[in-house]
Amino acid sequence: MDDIREIVQAVVQEFMPQKKELEDERQRRESLELRVNELIAETQKAQAKAEEADRSAAIRAELQKHGVTKLDLAYKAIKDEIYRGEDGQLTALGGTEWRGYVQRFVSENPELLPARLSGGSGASGGQKTAPAGGGVDIERIRPGMSPEELDRVRQEIARVASQTLRGW
Repeated sequence: MDDIREIVQAVVQEFMPQKKELEDERQRRESLELRVNELIAETQKAQAKAEEADRSAAIRAELQKHGVTKLDLAYKAIKDEIYRGEDGQLTALGGTEWRGYVQRFVSENPELLPARLSGGSGASGGQKTAPAGGGVDIERIRPGMSPEELDRVRQEIARVASQTLRGW
């Protein structure tokens, strides 16, 4: 019986280092699996960001192509209505073609396009240039001016006033 015990103890002691090695190997494997899963999650996040950036760039480019000047406003209004379909292609709500959807959106919202007429009530008709010659520098008007310069200033003021009254 003692022989059997000695044999069992010898076998157990022989396998103890192997058990420790197996436990260490299992821990390394679990650690590597955890790291692989983290890398997979990071990759998925990076792919989602890249797809979102691509979608955003495509939508913005299409809005610009249709002449939209208020790009950020238009993008915010339409971005949630265009998404990637199961096939990976951009699709609009209801499964419609996204470029047509953008075109329809722009035509329904002309306020996003540049103004056709600049101006309106109270807008000036643009810069009018004074005729060459004359012209008085306001900084040069001062007490004690020579009578010739004073006369020239009065004539220039009269000329500007008459043009203003005529609607120059």
